[in-house]
Amino acid sequence: MFPSFLPTTVGELTEPSSIALAQSIEQIALLTPLSTQPITTTYVHQGSGSTPLLLIHGFDGSVFEFRRLIPQLAVQNQTWTVDLLGFGFTDRPVGVKFSPLSIKTHLYYFWKTLINKPVILVGASMGGAAAIDFTLTYPEVVQKLVLIDSAGLAGGSPLSKLMIPPLDNWATQFLRNPKVRASISRAAYKNRELASLDAQLCAALHLECPDWQKALIAFTKSGGYSAFRFKKLAEILQPTLILWGDSDRILGIRDANRFKLAIPNSKLIWIKDCGHVPHLEQPQMTAQHILEFRDDQLQE
Repeated sequence: MFPSFLPTTVGELTEPSSIALAQSIEQIALLTPLSTQPITTTYVHQGSGSTPLLLIHGFDGSVFEFRRLIPQLAVQNQTWTVDLLGFGFTDRPVGVKFSPLSIKTHLYYFWKTLINKPVILVGASMGGAAAIDFTLTYPEVVQKLVLIDSAGLAGGSPLSKLMIPPLDNWATQFLRNPKVRASISRAAYKNRELASLDAQLCAALHLECPDWQKALIAFTKSGGYSAFRFKKLAEILQPTLILWGDSDRILGIRDANRFKLAIPNSKLIWIKDCGHVPHLEQPQMTAQHILEFRDDQLQE
Protein backbone atom coordinates (compact mmCIF):
# COMPACT_ATOMS: atom_id res chain seq x y z
CA MET A 1 0.00 0.00 0.00
CA PHE A 2 2.81 2.40 0.94
CA PRO A 3 6.39 2.49 -0.40
CA SER A 4 8.67 0.30 1.71
CA PHE A 5 11.14 3.14 2.38
CA LEU A 6 8.56 5.08 4.41
CA PRO A 7 8.44 4.41 8.17
CA THR A 8 5.71 2.09 9.42
CA THR A 9 4.02 5.01 11.20
CA VAL A 10 2.81 6.14 7.75
CA GLY A 11 -0.02 3.70 8.34
CA GLU A 12 -1.39 6.05 11.01
CA LEU A 13 -2.29 8.72 8.44
CA THR A 14 -6.01 9.52 8.29
CA GLU A 15 -6.48 12.41 5.84
CA PRO A 16 -7.22 11.16 2.29
CA SER A 17 -4.79 13.65 0.72
CA SER A 18 -2.02 12.51 3.07
CA ILE A 19 -2.63 8.84 2.31
CA ALA A 20 -2.78 9.47 -1.44
CA LEU A 21 0.45 11.44 -1.37
CA ALA A 22 2.24 8.74 0.61
CA GLN A 23 1.12 6.12 -1.90
CA SER A 24 2.49 8.15 -4.82
CA ILE A 25 6.01 8.84 -3.49
CA GLU A 26 8.84 7.47 -5.64
CA GLN A 27 12.62 7.29 -5.40
CA ILE A 28 15.42 7.52 -7.95
CA ALA A 29 19.14 6.75 -7.65
CA LEU A 30 20.33 10.18 -8.80
CA LEU A 31 23.82 10.72 -10.20
CA THR A 32 25.33 14.09 -9.21
CA PRO A 33 28.83 15.61 -8.91
CA LEU A 34 28.35 15.65 -5.14
CA SER A 35 29.21 11.99 -4.62
CA THR A 36 30.72 9.07 -6.49
CA GLN A 37 27.62 7.12 -5.52
CA PRO A 38 24.05 7.92 -6.62
CA ILE A 39 21.93 9.80 -4.08
CA THR A 40 18.60 8.07 -3.50
CA THR A 41 16.19 10.96 -4.00
CA THR A 42 12.51 11.06 -3.07
CA TYR A 43 9.95 12.79 -5.26
CA VAL A 44 6.33 12.90 -6.43
CA HIS A 45 5.20 13.34 -10.03
CA GLN A 46 1.55 13.74 -11.00
CA GLY A 47 -0.42 15.24 -13.88
CA SER A 48 0.56 16.22 -17.40
CA GLY A 49 1.17 19.40 -19.35
CA SER A 50 3.75 21.26 -21.40
CA THR A 51 5.26 23.48 -18.67
CA PRO A 52 6.06 21.51 -15.51
CA LEU A 53 5.55 22.89 -12.04
CA LEU A 54 8.34 22.07 -9.59
CA LEU A 55 7.47 22.57 -5.91
CA ILE A 56 10.14 23.18 -3.25
CA HIS A 57 9.36 22.53 0.44
CA GLY A 58 10.46 24.53 3.48
CA PHE A 59 12.95 24.01 6.34
CA ASP A 60 12.87 20.54 7.88
CA GLY A 61 10.05 19.68 5.48
CA SER A 62 9.34 17.02 2.89
CA VAL A 63 7.15 16.28 -0.12
CA PHE A 64 4.27 15.84 2.35
CA GLU A 65 4.14 19.63 2.64
CA PHE A 66 2.34 19.74 -0.73
CA ARG A 67 -0.14 16.92 -0.08
CA ARG A 68 -3.13 19.26 -0.38
CA LEU A 69 -1.80 21.43 -3.22
CA ILE A 70 -0.58 18.77 -5.66
CA PRO A 71 -4.06 17.30 -6.33
CA GLN A 72 -5.35 20.78 -7.13
CA LEU A 73 -2.50 21.50 -9.56
CA ALA A 74 -2.10 18.06 -11.16
CA VAL A 75 -5.64 18.09 -12.52
CA GLN A 76 -4.49 20.76 -14.97
CA ASN A 77 -0.70 20.58 -14.99
CA GLN A 78 2.35 18.34 -14.81
CA THR A 79 3.46 18.72 -11.19
CA TRP A 80 6.66 17.64 -9.43
CA THR A 81 7.96 17.96 -5.91
CA VAL A 82 11.22 16.65 -4.48
CA ASP A 83 12.84 16.25 -1.08
CA LEU A 84 15.83 18.58 -1.07
CA LEU A 85 19.27 17.23 -0.21
CA GLY A 86 19.51 16.79 3.56
CA PHE A 87 15.74 16.88 4.06
CA GLY A 88 12.68 14.67 3.89
CA PHE A 89 13.23 11.06 2.79
CA THR A 90 16.12 11.76 0.41
CA ASP A 91 19.29 9.96 1.50
CA ARG A 92 21.93 11.83 3.49
CA PRO A 93 25.23 10.35 2.21
CA VAL A 94 28.36 10.47 4.35
CA GLY A 95 30.85 12.99 2.99
CA VAL A 96 28.30 15.20 1.25
CA LYS A 97 28.00 18.77 2.52
CA PHE A 98 24.48 19.85 3.41
CA SER A 99 24.53 23.47 2.31
CA PRO A 100 22.67 25.78 -0.10
CA LEU A 101 25.32 25.11 -2.76
CA SER A 102 24.88 21.35 -2.51
CA ILE A 103 21.10 21.70 -2.41
CA LYS A 104 20.91 23.60 -5.68
CA THR A 105 23.42 21.25 -7.34
CA HIS A 106 21.34 18.24 -6.30
CA LEU A 107 18.14 20.01 -7.43
CA TYR A 108 19.67 20.85 -10.81
CA TYR A 109 20.60 17.22 -11.48
CA PHE A 110 17.14 16.10 -10.36
CA TRP A 111 15.67 18.55 -12.87
CA LYS A 112 18.12 17.54 -15.62
CA THR A 113 17.55 13.81 -15.12
CA LEU A 114 13.76 13.69 -14.79
CA ILE A 115 12.34 16.94 -16.24
CA ASN A 116 14.91 18.60 -18.52
CA LYS A 117 12.71 21.44 -19.76
CA PRO A 118 11.98 24.92 -18.33
CA VAL A 119 9.74 24.88 -15.27
CA ILE A 120 7.56 27.11 -13.18
CA LEU A 121 9.44 26.94 -9.87
CA VAL A 122 7.36 27.21 -6.70
CA GLY A 123 9.08 27.69 -3.33
CA ALA A 124 7.42 27.86 0.08
CA SER A 125 9.06 29.41 3.16
CA MET A 126 12.75 28.31 3.12
CA GLY A 127 11.90 26.67 -0.20
CA GLY A 128 11.35 30.19 -1.51
CA ALA A 129 14.93 31.11 -0.66
CA ALA A 130 16.09 27.88 -2.30
CA ALA A 131 14.00 28.73 -5.38
CA ILE A 132 15.47 32.24 -5.58
CA ASP A 133 19.01 30.87 -5.28
CA PHE A 134 18.29 28.26 -7.95
CA THR A 135 16.73 30.83 -10.30
CA LEU A 136 19.71 33.17 -10.00
CA THR A 137 22.15 30.31 -10.69
CA TYR A 138 20.20 28.51 -13.43
CA PRO A 139 18.01 31.19 -15.05
CA GLU A 140 17.59 29.12 -18.22
CA VAL A 141 15.80 26.41 -16.21
CA VAL A 142 13.15 28.67 -14.66
CA GLN A 143 10.43 30.10 -16.88
CA LYS A 144 8.44 31.66 -14.03
CA LEU A 145 8.87 31.87 -10.27
CA VAL A 146 6.29 31.57 -7.48
CA LEU A 147 7.16 32.49 -3.88
CA ILE A 148 4.81 31.41 -1.08
CA ASP A 149 5.46 33.22 2.22
CA SER A 150 9.10 33.08 1.25
CA ALA A 151 12.23 33.28 3.34
CA GLY A 152 15.19 35.11 1.83
CA LEU A 153 15.17 38.61 3.28
CA ALA A 154 16.41 37.57 6.72
CA GLY A 155 19.49 35.37 6.61
CA GLY A 156 20.41 32.23 8.50
CA SER A 157 18.46 30.25 11.07
CA PRO A 158 17.70 31.02 14.72
CA LEU A 159 19.07 27.54 15.47
CA SER A 160 22.52 28.43 14.11
CA LYS A 161 23.64 30.01 17.41
CA LEU A 162 22.93 26.72 19.16
CA MET A 163 24.84 24.49 16.75
CA ILE A 164 27.89 24.14 19.02
CA PRO A 165 28.45 20.77 20.74
CA PRO A 166 26.71 19.68 22.88
CA LEU A 167 24.03 22.32 22.22
CA ASP A 168 23.63 21.16 18.62
CA ASN A 169 22.28 17.79 19.72
CA TRP A 170 20.08 19.47 22.30
CA ALA A 171 18.67 21.91 19.72
CA THR A 172 17.70 19.19 17.26
CA GLN A 173 16.26 16.98 20.00
CA PHE A 174 14.22 20.00 21.10
CA LEU A 175 12.97 20.36 17.52
CA ARG A 176 12.11 16.65 17.48
CA ASN A 177 9.90 16.97 20.57
CA PRO A 178 6.26 16.29 19.56
CA LYS A 179 4.94 19.13 21.74
CA VAL A 180 7.38 21.59 20.15
CA ARG A 181 6.47 20.46 16.63
CA ALA A 182 2.76 20.66 17.45
CA SER A 183 3.26 24.23 18.68
CA ILE A 184 5.10 25.19 15.48
CA SER A 185 2.37 23.55 13.42
CA ARG A 186 -0.36 25.52 15.17
CA ALA A 187 1.56 28.77 14.70
CA ALA A 188 1.81 28.12 10.95
CA TYR A 189 -1.98 28.17 10.46
CA LYS A 190 -4.47 30.92 11.10
CA ASN A 191 -7.10 28.22 11.59
CA ARG A 192 -5.34 26.15 14.24
CA GLU A 193 -7.83 23.32 13.88
CA LEU A 194 -5.97 22.43 10.67
CA ALA A 195 -2.91 21.54 12.78
CA SER A 196 -4.45 18.10 13.24
CA LEU A 197 -2.76 14.91 14.40
CA ASP A 198 -2.55 13.89 10.74
CA ALA A 199 -0.83 17.17 9.87
CA GLN A 200 1.63 16.72 12.72
CA LEU A 201 2.40 13.17 11.60
CA CYS A 202 3.03 14.36 8.03
CA ALA A 203 5.49 16.91 9.39
CA ALA A 204 7.34 14.34 11.50
CA LEU A 205 7.54 11.14 9.41
CA HIS A 206 10.96 12.01 8.00
CA LEU A 207 12.44 12.39 11.49
CA GLU A 208 12.73 8.59 11.48
CA CYS A 209 15.15 8.67 8.54
CA PRO A 210 18.82 7.82 9.22
CA ASP A 211 21.03 10.82 10.02
CA TRP A 212 18.15 13.31 10.13
CA GLN A 213 19.76 14.98 13.11
CA LYS A 214 23.30 15.09 11.65
CA ALA A 215 22.11 16.59 8.36
CA LEU A 216 19.98 19.24 10.06
CA ILE A 217 22.92 20.26 12.25
CA ALA A 218 25.24 20.36 9.23
CA PHE A 219 22.84 22.48 7.16
CA THR A 220 22.32 24.95 10.00
CA LYS A 221 26.07 25.18 10.65
CA SER A 222 26.56 25.99 6.95
CA GLY A 223 24.69 29.23 7.62
CA GLY A 224 21.65 28.25 5.60
CA TYR A 225 20.34 30.85 3.17
CA SER A 226 21.80 34.30 3.59
CA ALA A 227 19.60 37.34 3.11
CA PHE A 228 19.39 38.31 -0.55
CA ARG A 229 20.24 41.93 -1.20
CA PHE A 230 17.75 44.00 -3.18
CA LYS A 231 20.42 44.41 -5.87
CA LYS A 232 20.62 40.63 -6.24
CA LEU A 233 16.85 40.16 -6.29
CA ALA A 234 16.70 42.74 -9.07
CA GLU A 235 18.58 40.24 -11.25
CA ILE A 236 15.51 37.97 -11.30
CA LEU A 237 14.04 38.68 -14.72
CA GLN A 238 11.46 35.90 -14.73
CA PRO A 239 7.83 36.80 -14.11
CA THR A 240 7.33 36.26 -10.39
CA LEU A 241 4.18 35.67 -8.37
CA ILE A 242 4.33 36.38 -4.63
CA LEU A 243 1.60 34.67 -2.61
CA TRP A 244 1.38 35.61 1.08
CA GLY A 245 -0.95 34.69 3.91
CA ASP A 246 -2.34 37.86 5.44
CA SER A 247 -2.01 36.40 8.96
CA ASP A 248 1.49 34.89 8.75
CA ARG A 249 2.78 34.51 12.32
CA ILE A 250 6.04 32.80 11.30
CA LEU A 251 7.61 35.38 8.97
CA GLY A 252 5.13 38.20 9.42
CA ILE A 253 3.78 40.16 6.46
CA ARG A 254 6.37 42.93 5.94
CA ASP A 255 8.57 40.93 3.56
CA ALA A 256 5.76 40.40 1.07
CA ASN A 257 5.91 44.03 -0.07
CA ARG A 258 9.70 44.07 0.15
CA PHE A 259 9.90 41.18 -2.31
CA LYS A 260 7.42 42.98 -4.54
CA LEU A 261 9.60 46.08 -4.57
CA ALA A 262 12.84 44.17 -5.11
CA ILE A 263 11.85 41.78 -7.93
CA PRO A 264 11.20 43.78 -11.13
CA ASN A 265 8.55 41.73 -12.94
CA SER A 266 6.53 40.61 -9.92
CA LYS A 267 3.03 40.81 -8.54
CA LEU A 268 1.81 40.25 -5.00
CA ILE A 269 -1.43 38.51 -4.07
CA TRP A 270 -2.58 38.26 -0.48
CA ILE A 271 -4.27 35.04 0.60
CA LYS A 272 -7.01 36.12 3.00
CA ASP A 273 -7.66 34.46 6.35
CA CYS A 274 -4.47 32.46 6.02
CA GLY A 275 -1.26 31.94 7.96
CA HIS A 276 2.24 30.94 6.86
CA VAL A 277 1.20 27.93 4.76
CA PRO A 278 -1.39 28.91 2.10
CA HIS A 279 -0.61 25.69 0.21
CA LEU A 280 -1.94 23.76 3.21
CA GLU A 281 -4.53 26.15 4.60
CA GLN A 282 -6.01 27.45 1.33
CA PRO A 283 -4.81 24.92 -1.29
CA GLN A 284 -7.64 25.50 -3.77
CA MET A 285 -7.14 29.27 -3.78
CA THR A 286 -3.35 28.89 -3.93
CA ALA A 287 -3.60 26.50 -6.88
CA GLN A 288 -6.02 28.82 -8.68
CA HIS A 289 -3.58 31.73 -8.45
CA ILE A 290 -0.65 29.57 -9.62
CA LEU A 291 -2.56 28.21 -12.61
CA GLU A 292 -3.81 31.68 -13.58
CA PHE A 293 -0.22 32.93 -13.35
CA ARG A 294 0.88 30.05 -15.56
CA ASP A 295 -1.53 31.25 -18.24
CA ASP A 296 -0.90 34.97 -17.79
CA GLN A 297 0.77 35.97 -21.06
CA LEU A 298 0.99 39.57 -19.91
CA GLN A 299 3.77 38.51 -17.56
CA GLU A 300 5.99 37.31 -20.40
